[in-house]
Amino acid sequence: MQPLLALLLTVGFAEVDLTPKLGANPVYLAGFATNRVATKVHDPIMGRAVVLSDGTTKIAMVSVDLVGLFHGNVEAVRKRLPGFDYVLISSTHNHEGPDTLGLWGRSPFTSGVDPDYLAAVEAGCVRAVKDADAARKPATVKVGTAKGPELLNDSRLPLVKHDDIVTLQFLGAKGEPLGVLVQWNCHPETLDSKNTEVTADFVGYTVEYLRAKHKCPVAYFTGTVGGLLSSLKVEIRDDAGVLLKDGTFEKAHGYGVAVGKLADRAIAAGVPATLTPFSVRTKTLLMPVENMLYRVGKQAGVLKRAMYLLDGATADPAAWVETSDAAKPIGVKTEVGYLRLGELEVAALPGEIYPELVLGKVTDPAEPGADYPDAPVEPSIYGQLSMKHRMLLGLANDQLGYFIPKRQWDDVAPYCYGRKSSQYGEINSVGPNAAAVVCDTFRGLVKSPARPK
Repeated sequence: MQPLLALLLTVGFAEVDLTPKLGANPVYLAGFATNRVATKVHDPIMGRAVVLSDGTTKIAMVSVDLVGLFHGNVEAVRKRLPGFDYVLISSTHNHEGPDTLGLWGRSPFTSGVDPDYLAAVEAGCVRAVKDADAARKPATVKVGTAKGPELLNDSRLPLVKHDDIVTLQFLGAKGEPLGVLVQWNCHPETLDSKNTEVTADFVGYTVEYLRAKHKCPVAYFTGTVGGLLSSLKVEIRDDAGVLLKDGTFEKAHGYGVAVGKLADRAIAAGVPATLTPFSVRTKTLLMPVENMLYRVGKQAGVLKRAMYLLDGATADPAAWVETSDAAKPIGVKTEVGYLRLGELEVAALPGEIYPELVLGKVTDPAEPGADYPDAPVEPSIYGQLSMKHRMLLGLANDQLGYFIPKRQWDDVAPYCYGRKSSQYGEINSVGPNAAAVVCDTFRGLVKSPARPK
């Protein structure tokens, strides 16, 4: 293995307030059922940017406290940021913020997206990146990890938790804190489905705790959240030992602080790392849309994103043919990314991947009742990585729902584990072949000697 070339690392942090204004037009909250209208703002929805440069390559990573953004929104932001070699936008997958996808409007047949708000989100991301770029300073970094299985509930069998938190602590020339990047694997849905107040859920409290503790900017990124990894039903108690209830701000605060303390453990265990030079590899592709609800949503105007014919499609995006005919095989333009930042490898995946696919724990042999028991096991994400440090950024540059191991797909009776009904997940996935497309594409990027076009 060739030694890493030590280049000058610079880093900058910035944040922007993306809180929607409540007024004449309803703000539909995303993540549970339709027609959940916001009644007040409890705490702000934020966008947080981290800009990194190795002296020759400059990248930006943005996290927004939203349920997700489509690839088209990311492309719009990138067009307004010339001079960057790569811009990544990831959503925390917040279930208590505005609908930014269209799935949670007044009814299943009406979009919940406010186009003006979405435009403000794009402009906010641009502003945050520019501010972070202007704030860049020379830095060193420590990479830390810690395990917190007690902070995750896996609500879908089999029980597989991706319970590693990852921290990047950036320090200045005199050892002063410049910023902390935190990556954790959990649905921000602690407030549950009855809440009608706009909030960043536990993420805001995690950032608040760490910012006060370390006296520096903090950016939180979501990783593996399929499976389904959640804060709901996780036992959190207050200082008096009283169990805090799901659906309360007390539980959201307590959970957020607990994640912050887990991040503290990772920071304390951090080791110096080299994050230069940078190598960025991305692949633009057509993801098959097999979910009929998504197809109907496109035709009804609920899902406002381009879909393309799969029949005869080439690898050249310029040749793709757009269509609204859901009766034909169709796909959406999306992107998979692989970043090698010195000793750190980063997977950038456009949805909610199941931990089985990340950690190489796909059920084998398949559980009786699985719809595709003979499907090949997809290559695991972390199984492709070989460097000292690794991190996964979910909902990166798109939101395509769940990536489910095909041999664990369970939509038709008889159901797995002797259940009388199917488990949740398939209804919010583009289809049973999505996991293979993502995992195979990522494997190709890792093996590729150069950045694909």
